[in-house]
Amino acid sequence: MHKSSKRRLSLDTFGSGSPPSPRSQPSKRSRVSNPSPSPYEVPTNLNSSRIDWPAPKSNIEDARVFLKECANNSHLTLIVPDKDADGLSSGKIVHHTLVSIGLHPEKIKVHMLGKSSSVFQEDEKAKIEAHGATRIIVLDQGSRGGLSLVNTEGGRVRILIMDHHESDEFPDEALVVSACRSPPVVTSSLLTYLVCEPLHSCTCANDVCATFALLGLFGDLGPSYVKNWDDNPWPSHLGIVMKRLTKKALSDAVSMMNAPRRMADYGVKDAWDAILTSNTPKDISTNATFVEARARVNAEVERCTHTPPKFTKDGRVAVFRISSGFQVHPVIATRWAGHLKAKNLQFVMVANSGYHPSNQHTNFSCRIIAPMRKLPESERPNIIELLKEYGRKVKDSESFFERVGGDFARGHKEASGGSIFNSDFELLMDAMEVGVKAATSEVSKGSPSKSKAIDPSQKTKLTAYFPPRKT
Repeated sequence: MHKSSKRRLSLDTFGSGSPPSPRSQPSKRSRVSNPSPSPYEVPTNLNSSRIDWPAPKSNIEDARVFLKECANNSHLTLIVPDKDADGLSSGKIVHHTLVSIGLHPEKIKVHMLGKSSSVFQEDEKAKIEAHGATRIIVLDQGSRGGLSLVNTEGGRVRILIMDHHESDEFPDEALVVSACRSPPVVTSSLLTYLVCEPLHSCTCANDVCATFALLGLFGDLGPSYVKNWDDNPWPSHLGIVMKRLTKKALSDAVSMMNAPRRMADYGVKDAWDAILTSNTPKDISTNATFVEARARVNAEVERCTHTPPKFTKDGRVAVFRISSGFQVHPVIATRWAGHLKAKNLQFVMVANSGYHPSNQHTNFSCRIIAPMRKLPESERPNIIELLKEYGRKVKDSESFFERVGGDFARGHKEASGGSIFNSDFELLMDAMEVGVKAATSEVSKGSPSKSKAIDPSQKTKLTAYFPPRKT
């Protein structure tokens, strides 16, 4: 594609792929047939018609037909977005698109999942089915194989899944548009935007959907993920919108959007209501719901951040254990991953025993440390595989993996986590040998005077890293 600030990305220039076929047997699961290239590096042959971006072209076209059918046949349509900035933005884009192509707002319902819940849990499936929708759109919820999310009643009910999380398996009887095998991998919001863009006539200069595509991108991958919007394959007009809105305004709005779902009382419904009436970053940043939520979350992050870590015996993981009803473990993991350095350290894990409503689960978030992010993608640690490696060290690991299922080591290679029973988490900690000191010969084989990395057994005062915030 030529570099031009006025030219839009044409999805028709990319090749076609095969959509996953519905399966009737639970043992047969939809799989992505694409190879597994490095997901965060732009291939050198991206101009080739064989490359499908931002997802397999045939799946994208099928999704557009799905959305138009929702409006043309006035289907009761249920949107099931994730609760973070990327998921909320995806939901906003779909809602805006459906209304703009003729579906009455009263025909659109939204279902927000419960605290620490998954769209794959039976109770959530029942709630989704209870809405009585004939068209269901699931956004940014992650993917795993298995039976259909709901009873499709022989095709009367249809499901569309749009996602970017790492997965080769998807629920049966669903139309899937996945970006995870189409590098450079986009967020669910940008994927949703590129699917929806041709369906309505918004001008790019003031396009609400473009704004939310950027908000979701900033929320999941940060403001610097796209180095140059004029480079192929990025839609250059989004770069114009970004410059007009400014990175700071977008980043501030993202921080606001992510706050309600982190609160102990889990204000995701209020967050969605606020998003539905917001069209600009300023609308979001000045919304009272978001302002109050962020203040409460910041205070809880400050309370929990200074917990000291314990290292695994092999030194590859720093584990922070907290107890909070707030979902602050991902924030703290990201924060520490940007600061902590130690010999052999690869990633940070923050485990929160107080978040799950049952008090019987531990939720944990993992992030690779900043120095690892500077390595070529192929050399960076794969947290999902490392967690599975530790899992295989658990006594009776086969039974362990059966119990934790898809709630363990989910997400992305560089940002993973899960929610498992407390007893299983303790088994994992034992297998990882957290807090077990390595023998002297294992800690350092070189000269002590030349070793400046943190020893895993060192007790450091952590307040030096994060002084109290001024409020």
